[in-house]
Amino acid sequence: MRTLITGARGMLGHDLIRALPPQDTVGLSSRDLDVTSWEQVRRTFCEQAPELVIHAAAYTDVDACELHPEVAYRVNGLGSRNVARAAEEVGAALVYISTDYVFDGAQDDSYTEFDPVRPINVYGKSKLAGEVFVRESCGSHYIVRTSWLFGKRGKNFVDTILRLAREKEEIRVVSDQIGSPTYAYHLAQKIGQIVSSCGCGTYHVTNSGSCSRFEFAEAIMQRQRCSARVIPIKTGDYSVSARRPRNSVLRNLALQLEGVTLLSSWRDALAEYLAEAS
Repeated sequence: MRTLITGARGMLGHDLIRALPPQDTVGLSSRDLDVTSWEQVRRTFCEQAPELVIHAAAYTDVDACELHPEVAYRVNGLGSRNVARAAEEVGAALVYISTDYVFDGAQDDSYTEFDPVRPINVYGKSKLAGEVFVRESCGSHYIVRTSWLFGKRGKNFVDTILRLAREKEEIRVVSDQIGSPTYAYHLAQKIGQIVSSCGCGTYHVTNSGSCSRFEFAEAIMQRQRCSARVIPIKTGDYSVSARRPRNSVLRNLALQLEGVTLLSSWRDALAEYLAEAS
């Protein structure tokens, strides 16, 4: 299946290139394709004639989205509309990468694909706008929500904690935000499986289990035998521009209903990532 990947230089895009058959995969970075330009997107899709589009391009800096909402909505909202329209025109199926931040984090249980969405920050709202455009504009689509991604490309929590551990004796990490850390390469592999064996729709895809940011940081430090101490703090003690959901754990219910094997635990995924990165 001829596959076109947007955002190919990003964390997930890089791992999608690794996970998918190279002879059938074309990766386009933001330098190659400006998703906010309808004419450029349409022309590129007509030239490439993909059968599958994986739309991984996004404006993902959560705090920057809060400061520059027009950029967030232009890229994550209208950019996704352009990609969805172009995919529909060339008859391609579309995978849209979304986020746990479409939920408000207020409920105690994990969120399924059937729970109502209610984002509390601009990033989540702009990604939800992208979901809406995809559903409206492309008949054959998969919306894949994931959370707390870490991988070999781009800024991520694991690498940030390890950098801080080299620079400081103490690291302050919030203990009242809970989610499911997810290895981008595992996500990339599962996306390929979903497209080949599942019906269209919305899917939550994360590594199994959940933890707080503090627990995640402690696991990273223990795995790498770092000497710096991790100090738990509350979200209110940490100054950021955008609100974060208290609980953004995603239950992978749609995969379970489809009979698809879930991803391994986040601790196993972390160990695999660190082993590969060393």
